[in-house]
Amino acid sequence: MLKDTKAAKAASSLAIDGLPAERRRWAVAAIFTAIAMASLDTAIANIALPAIAADLGVSPADVVWVVNVYQIALVATLLPLGALGEIVGHQRIYLGGLLLFTLASLGCAYAWSLPSLLTARALQGLGASGIMSVNSALVRFVYPSRLLGRGFGHNALVVATAFTLGPTIASGILAMGPWPWLFAVNIPFGVIVMAIGLKTLPHTPRAVHAFDFPGALLAALCLGLFILGIGSAAHKASIGLVSIELAAAVLLGWSSMHRHADHPAPMLAIDLFRRPVFALSAATAVCSFAVQGLAFVSLPFYFEDILQRTQVETGFFMTPWPLVVAIMAPIGGRLSDRYSAGVLGGLGLVLLGIGMVLLATLPAAPSVANIVWRMAICGFGFGFFQTPNLRALMSSAPPDRSGGASGIVATARLTVQTIGAALAALCFGLAGRDGATLALALGAGFAAAGSVMSFLRLAVPPPRGA
Repeated sequence: MLKDTKAAKAASSLAIDGLPAERRRWAVAAIFTAIAMASLDTAIANIALPAIAADLGVSPADVVWVVNVYQIALVATLLPLGALGEIVGHQRIYLGGLLLFTLASLGCAYAWSLPSLLTARALQGLGASGIMSVNSALVRFVYPSRLLGRGFGHNALVVATAFTLGPTIASGILAMGPWPWLFAVNIPFGVIVMAIGLKTLPHTPRAVHAFDFPGALLAALCLGLFILGIGSAAHKASIGLVSIELAAAVLLGWSSMHRHADHPAPMLAIDLFRRPVFALSAATAVCSFAVQGLAFVSLPFYFEDILQRTQVETGFFMTPWPLVVAIMAPIGGRLSDRYSAGVLGGLGLVLLGIGMVLLATLPAAPSVANIVWRMAICGFGFGFFQTPNLRALMSSAPPDRSGGASGIVATARLTVQTIGAALAALCFGLAGRDGATLALALGAGFAAAGSVMSFLRLAVPPPRGA
């Protein structure tokens, strides 16, 4: 027993400074494959909704819940699972999430009705949350500090590539077989990654405080109701229902923050926001994700309704953004190991804002090249900003609070992108056909605000003990 304790402590100490090169390569393969699987399944189900509705004999309004229930389960549990990772070990949460995700994929593949599919999708969302909630924390412990920017850059590259190729992969699978194949393909990858991860993922430091189950429930209900309320508004539910859901989310959020005011490791990591670099990095991330949410919802409507382009052309026009992000993320990561995140992130968001303005001021009949280079500028700016900002955010948190920081990163990304999509819908409601232009202009405003907050980090001294 004493030997095991000493071994665990040694492994934890080793993990803080990164893993040896050979073991790191295998650990990275496990981490990146799992995050790619979870990222793909966030989007590929959208492609299969018509086929699922026809096969199960349900309406389009009902089948949308195949996407909604996954997203609610995912977002609602990110903070609790990130906090639990600090107590039981991030690798356990990651592997447990991967196991549940793989088993739930099997359940999705064999679903015989909409309720059975929704149940499996909810479990799959919970498994994906286990993967995403501690993803950034594990990357921090796998790479040595001198290569941390490179590690986050590679992580961002994997996520961006999965996002870019998701629709294409889904279409290719559906061209060869029925919709259950979309979920069945996860199973062999999940088994292989589990085997690799069990041997290579690092044993991370563990907190001594107990897990706050009531606090976890408050956080989950708050975020779940918030996402549900935003979704209800997007689907034009009654104002009364939307108001009740959002008001309940706000009340639960206030209760959660009040409950954790004096907690050493609160579920919503409000203690970390007392660190100026963390607070500014988180606020900068919020602005960037709002820009992405606004753009990715408004642009397809702009291309198809205003420019009268086909769905295929629209898909082509949307590709340069995530493609350039995938290219720039590792470059930004390498630069962040040498230069200030305040400068790199600020310049990246300035470019993103310029790209949004250029898209908002497209001529009436733009050429393909005219659209593509503007989208590429947005991708260049977002990719240049993303990795340095993530490195600054995670590095500004102490190692024993990496789970809370990682949960904040994942929650901010998914929640704020949802808010951005809702704001885009509001722009269309206010401006009609000009809603896309208004949404892009609003996105440029968010990018400008984010760049200011990024540059403000230059005036903040480096955190101690991070």
